[in-house]
Amino acid sequence: MTLRAVVEGVGHYLPDRIVENTEFEQTLETTDEWIRTRSGIERRHFAADDETTSDLALFAARAALDNAGLGPDDIDGLIVATSTPDLTFPAVATMVQHKLGMAHGFGFDVQAVCAGFIYALTNANALIASGQAKRLLIIGAETFSRIMDWTDRSTCVLFGDGAGAVVLGAQESTGTNADRGILAADLNSDGRYREMLYVDGGVSTTGQSGKLRMQGNPLFRQAIEKLTTTADAALAKLGLSGADVDWIVPHQANIRIIQGTAKKMGVPMDRVIVTVHEHGNTSAASIPLALSVGAAEGKIKRGDLVLSEAIGGGLAWGALVLRW
Repeated sequence: MTLRAVVEGVGHYLPDRIVENTEFEQTLETTDEWIRTRSGIERRHFAADDETTSDLALFAARAALDNAGLGPDDIDGLIVATSTPDLTFPAVATMVQHKLGMAHGFGFDVQAVCAGFIYALTNANALIASGQAKRLLIIGAETFSRIMDWTDRSTCVLFGDGAGAVVLGAQESTGTNADRGILAADLNSDGRYREMLYVDGGVSTTGQSGKLRMQGNPLFRQAIEKLTTTADAALAKLGLSGADVDWIVPHQANIRIIQGTAKKMGVPMDRVIVTVHEHGNTSAASIPLALSVGAAEGKIKRGDLVLSEAIGGGLAWGALVLRW
């Protein structure tokens, strides 16, 4: 028998404040049409001044636990994917652990920027498959509004805040592609591309968090090529291709990247979960947010083969295949 990490519940949380594209017209040389045309984004959510990443993560965690019919006592540990933690340390995961009332288990963060949730799921899968944990809560949570340069129209209109969470549980399976759970993953990084997407400050350089900087056009070109390659690599480990996928749930960075990747894989857009128009780019939160929305809308159903892929600063990128 093979131990698989099976999705038992999903949930998400979005801050109350909704920021329409037109709000940026008041302070930047931009328009709603310019933003929609280049990114597909129509609106995004921003955290309140007193809302932290761990707060967003907590609400998403509770939603996922409720969806699974479980409580904090049923969880062995938490993994949080984030690039915008409340503090330099401790980990956001330990803060969520405390806020959930958990005095047992473990919690740690994963930082791979927009690819963070793929990396976190892959780590969680390894912990479950090796018998180190029976049930884990994996959260992607970001407050990217805290690291925006509000004078840079090429970046500040693209990002939003939010959180999504997935409960993974160990399940004995046959070891075939028909199993429910995480079936394959592919992870990559290449530090040569650091300048394409980074934050220009940090503990050991400037002593402050800095602001997000991005080279949009070069990153766009790298994204489609690398996302397609990693998605194909993950599927190839199972002897599958894009034709076998029921749903692609991609990182929600830019509608043109999403469309370009789907086209190269031969997957029609009616089999792609798209939320970027409503949420903007929520970095590590975007995939769990999209999974939660897709499941809540009745699109993603038990037994569906789901492919997720993401690329972020580093550059770091990867893909994961699971059966719902």
